[in-house]
Amino acid sequence: MKDDSDYLLLSQLTHAGYCLRRVALVMNEQVWAESSDTAKGRMEHDRVHDRRIERRGEQIKLFEYEVYSDTLQLRGKCDCIEGSADVQGCQIPSVDFPVKLYPVEFKHGKVRAEEEYEIQLCAQAMCLEEMFHTTIPEGAIFYTSSHRRLSVELTEALRQKVCKTAEILRSIRDGYLIPKAEYSAKCKKCSLSDICMPKVQSSAKHYCEQMRREAEDT
Repeated sequence: MKDDSDYLLLSQLTHAGYCLRRVALVMNEQVWAESSDTAKGRMEHDRVHDRRIERRGEQIKLFEYEVYSDTLQLRGKCDCIEGSADVQGCQIPSVDFPVKLYPVEFKHGKVRAEEEYEIQLCAQAMCLEEMFHTTIPEGAIFYTSSHRRLSVELTEALRQKVCKTAEILRSIRDGYLIPKAEYSAKCKKCSLSDICMPKVQSSAKHYCEQMRREAEDT
């Protein structure tokens, strides 16, 4: 792995899918605020995650495994990588037989299809493919609150979204940009709402437009 100081974090891909302004505030302004939802998710993550290896026969699970891609300039950790013996699989440092890899990302909440989660999962798979010269066609998102997993096919379209999201994030970071606020239902649950103030921008714009009209009428 090259110098990782300029590498994007895998988790930032998820934040970008949720809101580009939010991830820009975190990256470029170094701001953060925690809500009850983020606190609960963090505590659940801490309870079930620690770096370890579990092996049962020809099945292996790697938890909190560090991955990276020099091509995409991404780095981070996989919550869990499941490996099963497969003669056409790849060799990894943890076992002495070839394995087929299956990344699993842990998320707080109920089962739901969220594209930003799928993008992060796909990015993890792309990192593993580059590291171990293998192919990973599928992974899963495990929802800790409902104890259920959602299988995700890692399609070419999804891979292109990973590349595009990373490109957008890099341009925001390198240009030190803060995208304009676009108020939506997501803003109500965002822990950075008081810092972002998404309604203020639109209100100020409306006020200035009203002042302009009044000036033209006089």
